[in-house]
Amino acid sequence: MAEKNKDLARAEVADFQKSIGGLREEVGKVIVGNREVVDGVLTCMLAGSHALLEGVPGLGKTMLVRTMAQALELQFSRIQFTPDMMPADILGTTMIDEGAGGQRSLSFRKGPIFANIVLADEINRATPKTQSALLEAMQEHRVTVSKTSYTLEEPFFVLATQNPLESEGTYPLPEAQLDRFFFKLHVPFPGREELHAILDRTTGMDAPEAKPVVDKKRLLAMQKLVREVPVARHVQDYAVRLLQSTHPEGKSLDLVKRFVKFGSSPRGAQALLLAAKIRALFEGRFAASVDDVKAVCLPALRHRVLLNFEGEAEGVKTDDVLLAIMKQLPDTE
Repeated sequence: MAEKNKDLARAEVADFQKSIGGLREEVGKVIVGNREVVDGVLTCMLAGSHALLEGVPGLGKTMLVRTMAQALELQFSRIQFTPDMMPADILGTTMIDEGAGGQRSLSFRKGPIFANIVLADEINRATPKTQSALLEAMQEHRVTVSKTSYTLEEPFFVLATQNPLESEGTYPLPEAQLDRFFFKLHVPFPGREELHAILDRTTGMDAPEAKPVVDKKRLLAMQKLVREVPVARHVQDYAVRLLQSTHPEGKSLDLVKRFVKFGSSPRGAQALLLAAKIRALFEGRFAASVDDVKAVCLPALRHRVLLNFEGEAEGVKTDDVLLAIMKQLPDTE
């Protein structure tokens, strides 16, 4: 890289960090703690992909997504998933319009999926038929209704929340839909001091709000910068070997052979590398490392590695399997 290009890269990284710092500050005015979850959602957005947030009701998952939309000045829509919801409630429907002269024509009324940030609230309370309405939008960024395709405006993100499967009235998400989420993030219960801060902010007269700090044009430029971050061959090879180690076939751990039904798809490797690039930029570096891949492994792969019946019966956690893989996997080979 020429000296001029190095200087340009440093300047772009510094601007990137400044924008991320502004977003964290604005989101922090409303959301207490949860820095790891906030950075996870930002990572998904910068990768041009989607996030799945899991936690019990009342932990601020919906508020986090709404606050993020305010800070990014993007068009926002919210879909509350219920068991009686139909695909047309998400995508939109064709209506009959009657003109002034009595002439009738068909027109398409867009559904809430036509926004920059779509909050799919409690997504696993809808039936699999309704959940499947999101598949094309999440992967292709377009919607097909009555043989007509409609392109969704960029940037487009689905930020979904779900309750644990032990909750009443939930349906497991199909594997194909889970795979389309870049990260699965666990939202933890707040600690004592965090609970005090939440009460201070929510039981007084003044309700904090986030102000716009990054616009659509800037966000798209940041997404482009992410793609330009170089990855050394040995770093990419580590991500590939990590992915292969999640499959029970071949040279995998006995733990994997015993408890894993299906390993991660190639989308998992894509998520590992893109997230590693973003983490490097977060820390002011213009090159991803093996440590970056390790740091993003759990949210990138925990929903892509499926346990078998024995694993579920034994109460094995996917995170424990992934941590065991990383512990034995050498950085280079």
